[in-house]
Amino acid sequence: MKRGYFATRSITDVADGLRAGRCSSVQLVDRALHDAARWQPSINAFATIDVAGAREAALTADRELARGVDRGPLHGVPVAVKDMIDVRGLPTGAGSLHFAGRTASTDADCVSALREAGAIIVGKTTTHEVANGPTGDRSATGPTRNPSSVDRMAGGSSSGSAAAVAAGVVPAALGTDTGGSVRIPAAMCGVVGLRPSQSALSTAGVQPLAPSMDTVGLLARSAADARCLWEALTGRHPSPAPRRRPPRIGWISPGQVHPTDSSVERVARGAVRAWVVEEVTMPVAADLRAAYQVIQGREAHEVHAGRLSAAPELFDVEVRDRLRRGGRHTDAQLLEARTIRQDGRRALEALLDRFDFLALPTVPLRTPLVDAREVDVEGTVVDVPRALLALTSPWSMTGTPSLSLPAGTVEGLPVGVQLIARLGAEADLLSMGDILGER
Repeated sequence: MKRGYFATRSITDVADGLRAGRCSSVQLVDRALHDAARWQPSINAFATIDVAGAREAALTADRELARGVDRGPLHGVPVAVKDMIDVRGLPTGAGSLHFAGRTASTDADCVSALREAGAIIVGKTTTHEVANGPTGDRSATGPTRNPSSVDRMAGGSSSGSAAAVAAGVVPAALGTDTGGSVRIPAAMCGVVGLRPSQSALSTAGVQPLAPSMDTVGLLARSAADARCLWEALTGRHPSPAPRRRPPRIGWISPGQVHPTDSSVERVARGAVRAWVVEEVTMPVAADLRAAYQVIQGREAHEVHAGRLSAAPELFDVEVRDRLRRGGRHTDAQLLEARTIRQDGRRALEALLDRFDFLALPTVPLRTPLVDAREVDVEGTVVDVPRALLALTSPWSMTGTPSLSLPAGTVEGLPVGVQLIARLGAEADLLSMGDILGER
């Protein structure tokens, strides 16, 4: 199916067209709504499409521009928001029957920031149930499918946001990322996904999963578009650190963390080869991956313990069982996992004293079929959900920002490369994303 209007247009292009009178916000929103409806039967990217609300907001945006009120690059531009994030007057279903009928009375802080920047929210995007899964195919609203091949999963948990951007329905969308929930679907759908530094963005109004690692994340078709979203959310226009030399990237061999498809690694490394100066080892990365399962598991169980007790049958079986496993981790295991997290932060800081960025594939395998739970990777049978989280969750533990960028394809399916930077270096990541996007 042909990609939507925004598949080939940057936010800057759209903004220029609005101000030159070549299009109106109402026309842009109608295109997004048309493409959302056209793609919905194939990919199921939306839990809610807000036709009336989006058109009303677009009329307001056009009136403001007509009288000289310009809120910036996102003014009058349609965007989408993950169904874990409150949007006033719309359901926040979190992909779960437990939240059926819940309507948000206020906007999440990140949504308020988007509105202040003039963005038009066209709908709420599908999520893996309660954001507790990386595959995007377990939800009360049904599985999200990959625009590149609808028999394949979109990744999760911010599955609908990534699929909507990849299909060209909107140029950008909000997601959430606890262990990889923005970066994984970004890689699998072939778009850009930014997990900011821990606590860089407010999570007020966002349904929690594991509060010590939950973040609001960004999905866009390019690093430049992600920057527009980032600046709207933060109210800042940060510049990357000045450089007197080319960027230096240390390559983390993914095999030291999880078995990795050689073709995926080859494509991902090829995207950054010109800047890789050394292959590095980080033994604690595998430990961080294991410790993540303990901390995330315990915290997610605590968030949903009441629902697990009162009405466990309302959860998808796989999600319910994962939540219950998380509750079995002992206090001793939790203490050890927190110690590993501190050790991992120190090890990563030491590496980032030597390099501007670290890089590795975003996910270690080719995009699996919807509902697949085991695949063969170089002769080793691996668990799909664990594999998808393997290369993203360590950096959730350290709290550092990371960015997934399209690196190419393997047999027509997108592959992502992940960049990791020091705390607060989002501008540097996005600048490097611009460089890689021009290659």
